[in-house]
Amino acid sequence: MNNTYALPPGLMYDEASPDWMSKADNAWQLTAATLVGMQSVPGLIILYGGAVKKKWAVNSAFMAFYAFACVLLCWVGWGYHMSFGSPLFSSAPFWGRADVALDQKYLFTQAFLGKFPNATMVYFQFVFAAITLILIAGALLGRMNFYAWMLFVPLWLTFSYTIGAYSIWSPNGWLALRGIIDYSGGYVIHLSSGVAGFTAAYWVGPRSTKDRERFPPNNILLMLTGAGLLWMGWTGFNGGDPYVVSMDASLAVLNTHVCTATSLLTWLALDVIFFRKPSVIGAVQGMITGLVCITPAAGVVQGWAAIIMGLLSGSIPWYTMMVVHKKSRLLQKVDDTMAVLHTHAIAGSLGGLLTGFFAHPKLNNLFYGYYAQYVGLFYGFDMGKVHLGLRQVGIQLIGVIFVVTLNVVVTSLVCLLVQLIVPLRMSEEDMEIGDEAAHGEEAYAIWGQGEKMDVAYDLESSAKSKPRSAGNIEMA
Repeated sequence: MNNTYALPPGLMYDEASPDWMSKADNAWQLTAATLVGMQSVPGLIILYGGAVKKKWAVNSAFMAFYAFACVLLCWVGWGYHMSFGSPLFSSAPFWGRADVALDQKYLFTQAFLGKFPNATMVYFQFVFAAITLILIAGALLGRMNFYAWMLFVPLWLTFSYTIGAYSIWSPNGWLALRGIIDYSGGYVIHLSSGVAGFTAAYWVGPRSTKDRERFPPNNILLMLTGAGLLWMGWTGFNGGDPYVVSMDASLAVLNTHVCTATSLLTWLALDVIFFRKPSVIGAVQGMITGLVCITPAAGVVQGWAAIIMGLLSGSIPWYTMMVVHKKSRLLQKVDDTMAVLHTHAIAGSLGGLLTGFFAHPKLNNLFYGYYAQYVGLFYGFDMGKVHLGLRQVGIQLIGVIFVVTLNVVVTSLVCLLVQLIVPLRMSEEDMEIGDEAAHGEEAYAIWGQGEKMDVAYDLESSAKSKPRSAGNIEMA
């Protein structure tokens, strides 16, 4: 007789929960991934839809909506393994070998990190890949041909994101092996999306002259709702990257919100000092730069360092956006709709370099474990290991150079390839109209105005007496 059945139900073997799996870690990882997903759907969809002119609300939201779905299919089809799988070139570990991530046997085995299955890791990493493409869209709102965007998304994911993710996040990646610190995507996501967005904006070209001169948000309260989802969702963004329910995850969450609040208030103070008015849009920008700056450092720096990073992320990108941008011919030439160069590329590189200064040895050990030791320059002086601190700053700087170069080159090649198939930019006539021309739909339509297709009935007398619309159907 099998003695297994004599055990209490809670102690019996459960094939769906093997011994190596932690139910608590798995539950948190799925929750964190969903929080990150909600930053995009609906977070950035709402933020973009509210931050642009009314005539671009549908198109802007739809670019994000499409990217989220497209990235998922590409991710399970080949993207995940290209980012975290076996190296394509053993002598040059910067890219993984393409393979599907759909087979039950593979999805039910333990992930390369964490006590949960590959299915959870695939989902968790997907939402990071998706938000990267959606952030790129922010630079292209108000003029990119939607068909060109449909081609751009899978191509950029395949040839840019996967290389950056493998190089920096995969245990076998060349920058990972050299000790770069990117806790949750300051390089892989934010620096990448900022540089790629700016580069793509150069190739796509600017919005119409009228839109560049005046582009007021159509719904600031809606924009704030999206910003709130983005901020709160960052709890999963940084809190999920230890891959375990731990004190380090708690520290990462707290540091994230402390840095963000500091950055927002710093940006707000600068707006009041120099422009005499507290700007809601400015506060949102300060929020974003704080979130981005702390991302590469969230669980490896102390709280006081998070405040310093918030002060710098609320002031340096403010200066580049409000002062440097207006004096630079190059920056003026490129039409970066949502200023992703400043809020993501500059804030992301700032966060990466500051991580090299403030990364705490003990916190690094909690996050990275036995296989690596990292010392921020600040602690290098204190420990008498300045050479290790200088090395860390150097590795962080090499990471910035690598990500910038990768994204300028690959994004340019992708745009040139797409341009051979469809125009990158909408026609001047379509840009004058906006959503109606691109999709045959418009935002905030009152009853009757949003209907583009009448329900036709061959009843001539009824047609004369009542409008034939979907909301006013008269049955024979």
